[in-house]
Amino acid sequence: MSNHIHLIASSQAGNLSAIVRDFKRHTSKEIIATIEREPESRREWLLRIFGEAAAQHERNERYQVWTHENHAIELSSEKFFQQKLNYIHQNPVRSGIVEREEDYLYSSAKEYFTGTKGLVDLELLV
Repeated sequence: MSNHIHLIASSQAGNLSAIVRDFKRHTSKEIIATIEREPESRREWLLRIFGEAAAQHERNERYQVWTHENHAIELSSEKFFQQKLNYIHQNPVRSGIVEREEDYLYSSAKEYFTGTKGLVDLELLV
């Protein structure tokens, strides 16, 4: 999705919060660097929006790309896992971006439905 991410993840080290924190830190830096480096017609607008978001929180230095919170939910059963996986795969369809789940380029749906590797590296969980 263009403005958020859904993720089913686990951590062998047991510290999923640290993984999410590091993911947000790394991707934020890369997003800002790309906006500043590449020709981008919305550069000033994007940097202003990220700058205004940062100004709302003391712990931000200059820009804030991601929100500080996340909505972590333990997937405690196979039924609940399937429900969340279906929700994630249906998200771009509900938003009108694609007609079929497997057509969204940044989704695991293609690999789950067709067995064809998509753009997202993943480990199938079912």
